[in-house]
Amino acid sequence: MALAYEVFGARRDALPLLVVNGGPGLSHAYLLPTDVWQQLARKRQVIFYDQRGTGASKPVQAGAPQTLAAQVADLEAVRKGLNLPQIMLLGDSYGGLLSIAYASAYPEHVAKLILSDAAGSNLNTLVHLFGEVFPETMAAEKQQKQPPVGGQAAAEAGLRTHFGLLFYSAAQRDAYFKKLGPIHNVGLEPAVGAAVGTDASKADFTPKLAGFTFPTLVLTGRYDMNVAPLTAWRLQQAIPGAKIVFFEQSGHFPWFEEPVKYRTVVEQFLNGPR
Repeated sequence: MALAYEVFGARRDALPLLVVNGGPGLSHAYLLPTDVWQQLARKRQVIFYDQRGTGASKPVQAGAPQTLAAQVADLEAVRKGLNLPQIMLLGDSYGGLLSIAYASAYPEHVAKLILSDAAGSNLNTLVHLFGEVFPETMAAEKQQKQPPVGGQAAAEAGLRTHFGLLFYSAAQRDAYFKKLGPIHNVGLEPAVGAAVGTDASKADFTPKLAGFTFPTLVLTGRYDMNVAPLTAWRLQQAIPGAKIVFFEQSGHFPWFEEPVKYRTVVEQFLNGPR
């Protein structure tokens, strides 16, 4: 199966940073309306890829599995294909769960791990606060879904509403959407998201966390309503020696809302001792 990838920066002696995007069912495009990655790429390559069935990594063969295990295998295939004995791994949102799953299966290939507003090690313990913080929006969304409305346009409209709730600052939210352009730019694939999400909800990697021996950094927006900071706190407590950084003026996307601090924190961690 062919997987598409994108590389920022020239190859250098420093280990590359491989970024695993969230979703599931999104391409990596939602991460790009910021120059954080280009800034990080001044010292090392920053590599993105599109998970199977999304972005430029489609179409997939008929019958190809859409599971978390398949995505772990794909991530390993990307590492092998790029001839990288070890990688620095950054998992954003759902990509955090995928990165934890990969690190559990292939710890020898992970030099350092960054979990950025990660979905945690078990989707069933994830804490969402949308209903408590945005009751009117959630009620309106529920009403609009009665009777059920299908189709790509409806799914993208729902995603745009969802993205609109991910920011600490309304001004930053508007700036993000302006840079992103039409919501279809994120490459939403609802069927992929549903299949992978259903499968991933059966997994629990929490018992694996105590065995992580590589340096780990946990990042979280203080006002993340999509993955409440409690999830990040639990990860930091469960992983030996893990560090945690809170972004006090961010929601789910601190790499956009506080880019200077985000880049500085990530760069210091990547350049630090192994």
